Amino acid sequence: MSRIEARLSELGLTLPDPSAPVANYIPFTVSGRILYVSGQIPRKDGKIWPVGHLGQGVPVEQAKEAAGLCFLAILAHAKTATGGDLDRVARVLRLTGYVASAPGFGDQPQVINGASDMAVAVFGEAGRHARSAVGVAALPGGAAVEVEAILELA
Repeated sequence: MSRIEARLSELGLTLPDPSAPVANYIPFTVSGRILYVSGQIPRKDGKIWPVGHLGQGVPVEQAKEAAGLCFLAILAHAKTATGGDLDRVARVLRLTGYVASAPGFGDQPQVINGASDMAVAVFGEAGRHARSAVGVAALPGGAAVEVEAILELA
């Protein structure tokens, strides 16, 4: 078991099955030592969760949990990209989080902390990263959150 998989186990976390693209793109691409993972939406029990907008029915804490699920989905694709060896992920360089937001909602950074907190929990200092948290009108499938990542490979 890799060091990262052992850490996931310690945290009581399991990676989801990598999701298939829903449009004309690939789930990840590698250029040199940089792994780019396409935006991931959160799923629970095989369904997009939560759906809706922050500031209009979806609570911040629920969306924050969903952002953590997005990071686990990112790791599932990273595992595929690294041939099953998550220890090849040397560092989380950048996360970009998108939050379906009702007009006037401004706590996008708090929501995307769910992904950032998960990155640090799993990778320690190597999980600290640059980040953007952006409010948007809508996301695929009505998802409340989407997160994409740029990772450095060893």
